[in-house]
Amino acid sequence: MKICVNRKQMRHALLALLLCAAATSARAGTVTGVVHNGTSGDKPAPGVDVLLIQLQGTMQTVASTKTDADGRYHFDNPAIGGGPMLIRAVYKGVFFHQPLTPGTTSVDVTVFEPTTNPSALQVPLRLLVFQPNGDKLVVGEEYSITNNTNPPVAYYKQDGNFDFTIPAGAELDQVSTFGPSGMPVKQGTIDKGKGKYSIAYAFQPGQNGVRISYILPYTGNQAALRESSSYNSQRVLLVVPPTMQISSPGFVPAGTEQGFNVFSKESMNAGTGFDVSVTGTAPPPSDAPQSADQVNGRDSDGSTPAPTIQNVPARLDDQKWILLGGLAAIFAVGVGLLLKKPIVLVAASVPAAAPTNSKGRKAQRAAQAKPPSPPSSVAAQIDREVNTDLDSLKDTLLRIELRHQAGTISDEEYALERGRAEQLLRDLVQG
Repeated sequence: MKICVNRKQMRHALLALLLCAAATSARAGTVTGVVHNGTSGDKPAPGVDVLLIQLQGTMQTVASTKTDADGRYHFDNPAIGGGPMLIRAVYKGVFFHQPLTPGTTSVDVTVFEPTTNPSALQVPLRLLVFQPNGDKLVVGEEYSITNNTNPPVAYYKQDGNFDFTIPAGAELDQVSTFGPSGMPVKQGTIDKGKGKYSIAYAFQPGQNGVRISYILPYTGNQAALRESSSYNSQRVLLVVPPTMQISSPGFVPAGTEQGFNVFSKESMNAGTGFDVSVTGTAPPPSDAPQSADQVNGRDSDGSTPAPTIQNVPARLDDQKWILLGGLAAIFAVGVGLLLKKPIVLVAASVPAAAPTNSKGRKAQRAAQAKPPSPPSSVAAQIDREVNTDLDSLKDTLLRIELRHQAGTISDEEYALERGRAEQLLRDLVQG
């Protein structure tokens, strides 16, 4: 049988194949960068495993490589540019991350030498927020943790390097952590028995935090519990709704914040226990603010101001960001038993693309060493960032995606916040 091929049809077919190949090539993205060792003065780190992690769907590694003798890595992958991703450097068993935003082609990562010396950490503040929910009492705790090591190192122990204890009769709900980037990460726990737990997390130089939630019986609208201290804390705060009463020896009234009563105790040593008694009722979570907009004095649409309490003692003002973060953490998760996901709202900065030069990296670390500014919702941050530049808004979109992948916001919140951010992004691009 003789097969006849029309030359015109052949040309069209070849042209289609070439266009298809060109389109595939156009979709493939490239990212390069350098892994630096922050402990050794930002010298290049050769032989480090670098992973390209896709965030859409489920977090999965789509490519891996090693840095060369100059600490450089290179990825060519079709997934790059199609959505937010992560660059993960694995150094001596410790994970270090930087976000990869669409349109970014260069991302540097800084790693640090690990240490097992617990003196690397200080706890300037411990916050406990109490919220009743029917016959249950939800307690949310946040430890503000700083790592000011010099030279800078990351504190990490595989068998657990942050210990905590929950009161007798309590049911542990969730544990999450955040580092200098502010991205929340859900943590597994190591059960040591009798209410004692530990997590294994690399605390990087700068500001870190651990958030814990647990549930206690609240029969007859009252509960008595004994808390323990695993670390020296410069200050401990107890926060309750104004319709509740709380008492604990050594704690004194410290004003109000966002309508909640605050009680403070200066300096608490490790190994110290303290008793807490709470009574009374409070509006159910469904009646409480459901987003950081509302917690921070704005309605969910960002347009209608809500009343706020301004009576903040001066000695509390420098820790206002973490207090607000703790309050938002308790109320932002909605109904049910609360906090079925990690405490969600992070009182820290939006992750930014890594600086590409030594001067930029030093400035970044200096900025991380400063106390974070008061938290705000993603929407509020977007409103401010639209007035700055496009890159900041793109980073905000990444943070929304990271929080969704980490399970720290609901699907409805994710859709709402991402839709608002994308609309603002389109408006900004269109001028």
